[in-house]
Amino acid sequence: MPADESRITALESELAAIKLRNQQVEIDKSWETSLLRRALVAVITYFAAGILLALIGNQNYIRNALVPVLGYLLSTWSIPSAKKIWKQKRGV
Repeated sequence: MPADESRITALESELAAIKLRNQQVEIDKSWETSLLRRALVAVITYFAAGILLALIGNQNYIRNALVPVLGYLLSTWSIPSAKKIWKQKRGV
């Protein structure tokens, strides 16, 4: 019996570790799709592009820095829709 009890304890411990890992994966997945993350990436991209454009002498760097930001935001809005269609066509 002690061997069975230790095996059960080991399995319970392993199950708890798997549940903890799955919880962390769900949190990470939630962060990847969060509005806050998208907004932070957009703001950082805007400032980085603006600084680069100003450094190379672009006259309209404030306006032109919007181009990569808009591209990024458009991709975050359109790619999930494209993924959904792709999955439906494959029966997933």
